[in-house]
Amino acid sequence: MSPVEVWVGPWKPHRPRGPIAAMYNSPGPTYALPGATGMNNHDPRMQKGPAFSFGTRHRDFLANSSPGPGYLVPSNITRVGRDGTPAFSVYGRPKDIQPFKTPGPGSYSPENSTKTIFYSAPAFSLSARTKLFRNDQTPGPAAYMLPPVLGSRIVNKASAPNVSFSGRSAIGSFHEDLRKTPGPGTYQVVDSGVYKHKAPEYSMTGRNFTPGDMTKKPGPGAHHPERVTFTANKAPSYSFGIRHSEYTAPIIVDGAD
Repeated sequence: MSPVEVWVGPWKPHRPRGPIAAMYNSPGPTYALPGATGMNNHDPRMQKGPAFSFGTRHRDFLANSSPGPGYLVPSNITRVGRDGTPAFSVYGRPKDIQPFKTPGPGSYSPENSTKTIFYSAPAFSLSARTKLFRNDQTPGPAAYMLPPVLGSRIVNKASAPNVSFSGRSAIGSFHEDLRKTPGPGTYQVVDSGVYKHKAPEYSMTGRNFTPGDMTKKPGPGAHHPERVTFTANKAPSYSFGIRHSEYTAPIIVDGAD
């Protein structure tokens, strides 16, 4: 406590004897009370009025609930159930169960069992060499590459002067354009038709035809008057018929001698 006592109005501030509510910070008006209107989230402490909802219109009940003439009763159904008449369906013929086939003497190969029963000479097959694990992982002499001793990029060696072939620079050369002025070839020749009388010009276009009937007309060679047979007598003409079969039976007339 400071030696100077401070008074606030008619009372003197002092330390409280126990915890009071003012020592704890409240969230304030963050939490709102539940509403007293509506159906959802209504305040349970308040009286709630009746609430009605807008439902959907129900379908009218049909007086006749039978399926109608679309319901087809099978002919083999009676009032007591299905009739006892046997019915057969067209199915494929089932396969017969094959009996166990006993192996014959030719099913065995006793000559192949000599390698298992008797001692046999060693046999070797020609196969690829298997890649075994190498214990020695040390790099060989060919794994290292010595630095080159030619050129200008040598760190520990003295190199001779190198001359490179480069293009001629336009800066500082004899043909450098210091004034940046255009030359005679920069300008184009002006057409004389601009400042003098212009001569007539003609263009070569396609030939134009007068509109008319463009259909193809038959000429004298397109007709064949010698083939006309309506105005004159026609000579007899014969055609090559088909060859009849030798096995064709002759016509037999009843009553022939």
